[in-house]
Amino acid sequence: MHAFNVEWLSLAKDALKPTGSLFISATYHNLFSLGLALQSLGFKLLNIITWHKSNPPPNFSCRTLVHASEQILWARKSPKHAHIFNYQCMKALNGGKQMRDVWTLPAIAPWEKSLGKHPTQKPLSLLARLILMASTEESLVCDPFSGSGSTGIAANLLGRNFVGIERELEFIELATKRKQDLDLRFGELSKKISKWIA
Repeated sequence: MHAFNVEWLSLAKDALKPTGSLFISATYHNLFSLGLALQSLGFKLLNIITWHKSNPPPNFSCRTLVHASEQILWARKSPKHAHIFNYQCMKALNGGKQMRDVWTLPAIAPWEKSLGKHPTQKPLSLLARLILMASTEESLVCDPFSGSGSTGIAANLLGRNFVGIERELEFIELATKRKQDLDLRFGELSKKISKWIA
């Protein structure tokens, strides 16, 4: 797994603009490998955001604690390049106070998986906040593990261009269905997005 992380992060670094940054969702399974890979490749780690799930799924095994959080590593291409950070936007979303690195947001809503689901699907509220924080409308957002297309949906709703990479045909088809559904319900989703990111 670590060799794979080093390989894909190296390719991502080559593709990033000098001002580009990236977010990586991590659990205890891969958090430490990803951190080490980022450091060894010369990325500058900016924050580790803790996504505290306000409604985590139960742990049916009853042999460990309920997994109620995920970490999101935020890193920029190198220590010497500036990165996009929409500080005032984040402050406004946080009631006029500096945004902290612990975000309490619900896990994925049932309607977000109404057309099908992906095992690691993220809620649009989380992805929209990340995209607002570290991009502009001129930015190109890329997800190299696109899954069911949630990052692309959030990017498009916020007026960003998007490129997704996914190898599983099942999830490509699901992402396509979700995009078509988005086009039909754009107004309704836009209203929901504005509520979620607050």
